Amino acid sequence: MTVPVVHSLRDQIREHIVEGIVSGRWKPGERIVERRIATELEVSQTPVREALRELESLRLIESAPNKGVRVRNLTAADLEESYPVRAGLEQIAAELAAERLAADCSALEPHVTALYEADRHADGTAQVRHTVAFHRELVKAAGNGVLLHTWEGLGIEVFTALSIRWLGTVQKSYAEEHQDLVEAFRRRDPEIGALVKAHVLGCAPRA
Repeated sequence: MTVPVVHSLRDQIREHIVEGIVSGRWKPGERIVERRIATELEVSQTPVREALRELESLRLIESAPNKGVRVRNLTAADLEESYPVRAGLEQIAAELAAERLAADCSALEPHVTALYEADRHADGTAQVRHTVAFHRELVKAAGNGVLLHTWEGLGIEVFTALSIRWLGTVQKSYAEEHQDLVEAFRRRDPEIGALVKAHVLGCAPRA
């Protein structure tokens, strides 16, 4: 049974805006009007402002005096910047989680199964969702709250989606690489940290 995840109002608004950017509703350089979003979602402007501030910290949008908030014109180089940081964090996570995942990979396996299905149907949305979910479970398995908070602060889901949808860096197969990582955990590969790091760096868009 899947336990429903309860999101704060700010998180829901943030997801709404992110989906709008990723889907192309708001294009690079286009203005995002705070009042319009508040009216559309039937909420006050305060949580909308909070959500926009959070997205600005992720460098997804930018604000300027008398010009409002606009979607940043992100390049491959911009998107690529977060990957070495993410790779380092996931290397640490893999090393911390190695024993736990060697004994039980059940948190990772459903996402590999889902990725095989997504690959089969060339479903980019599902590929993004389950790729990110796989890596989130890997980081969670490290059992380090600071590490997880830092990883989530990189906006992994947003940048993964933008890398694929804006730059066309979609792979033919996501499942096989992730299956290889599961098998490496199971066999207690002493190089698991390096394997995970190389995997993440291999997914980075190229400027």
